[in-house]
Amino acid sequence: MTRADLEKKPAEVKAMFDDVAARYDITNDVLSLGQDRRWRKIVLDAVDPRPGEVVLDLAAGTGTSSQPFLDRGATVVPCDFSVGMLRVGKKAKPHLPFVAGDGTRLPFADDTFDAVTISFGLRNIVDPDAGLRELRRVTRPGGRIVVCEFSSPTWSPFRTVYIEYLMKALPAVARAVSSSPDAYVYLAESIRAWPDQPGLAARLQGAGWAAVKWRNLSGGIVALHHGTKP
Repeated sequence: MTRADLEKKPAEVKAMFDDVAARYDITNDVLSLGQDRRWRKIVLDAVDPRPGEVVLDLAAGTGTSSQPFLDRGATVVPCDFSVGMLRVGKKAKPHLPFVAGDGTRLPFADDTFDAVTISFGLRNIVDPDAGLRELRRVTRPGGRIVVCEFSSPTWSPFRTVYIEYLMKALPAVARAVSSSPDAYVYLAESIRAWPDQPGLAARLQGAGWAAVKWRNLSGGIVALHHGTKP
């Protein structure tokens, strides 16, 4: 898969993530210049998990983003549709209850979670709007959502430099460190095709989430969107 559009084929996306699973975490660390660690900490603080709460971490991959919720005393359920990612994660973190699941048909009952979160995975769901509706379905009334996703830099000159990095430098770096560098061409294109901050906020509202707001991180390279279930 090399082109990113709204007609993503789930089997191809799943295979792509299976292929990159072995070196996924280290590749992300290199490509983000270490910013991914800071972003994960900000997501954790935004979700604000409390002891006794149940948190769904969708698109959890190898569970790197899930462990901090457990460390805060919450029960966390890491869920991903890539079995390859889950296998790598289960080997490294056997204590986490990894679950295989499609973001458009989550294998959980209504009103299960106090909070749901997805980082850098919503744009890879075949139907992101269906994914947002599913996340709302499995969230308890009054529960919260935090979406961390690549977005649009707020400073126009920097936006131009960023797009050049995505389309040229990112695939080149990925060839040096990733187990499947071609996948990062797709990922770069999927980032470029993704809605900006107001666009994603509108999609959250359209899926039934209330009190939607966002916070820019790293100059808008990443945006953190919050919402609650009425």
